[in-house]
Amino acid sequence: MVSDVADVLTHVLVGYIIGTLLSIRYERVQPTHVTLVMIGALSPDFVKIELLVPDGLVMALLGVPFSWSPLHTLGGTVLVICLGSLLLAPEYRAQALALFAIGALSHHTLDVLLMTPTGDAYAVFWPLTEYRLPAGGLYLSSDRWPALVAGLVAVVVWSVARRRRDAASETHPLG
Repeated sequence: MVSDVADVLTHVLVGYIIGTLLSIRYERVQPTHVTLVMIGALSPDFVKIELLVPDGLVMALLGVPFSWSPLHTLGGTVLVICLGSLLLAPEYRAQALALFAIGALSHHTLDVLLMTPTGDAYAVFWPLTEYRLPAGGLYLSSDRWPALVAGLVAVVVWSVARRRRDAASETHPLG
């Protein structure tokens, strides 16, 4: 359970870092949009809904074979971020979709870097292909150090973003 918390925290922090850097670089991405990148970074882990609603229960209720596992693939991610963007007003959907996708891409990138017993990553590109990339072998999902590193980088990025906002408000006190 602690490893799941560290893994989820790492994804959220990396989403925060990327979103904040985007808000510093691009005026169109406001600090309030950072949350969209963070949600996107969590979206492949929506597969953990299985802990509350097991595959077998859904299978019994629907009467058809069922698995939550595809949510943690490219196909599942596209489905989740498209459905998520539909929750927003039409004028915000394109930007939200892009920010969700950036966050989700960061999640899959980090997960491909995991050490695995087989040396292969999961079939991230499913349903396009079953091919499994070679795993990066950088860390285990139970390791806490990635969350610590991401936390430290997040503090630095937060500090830089805050200083830039403070400097901008001093230059333009009304805006």
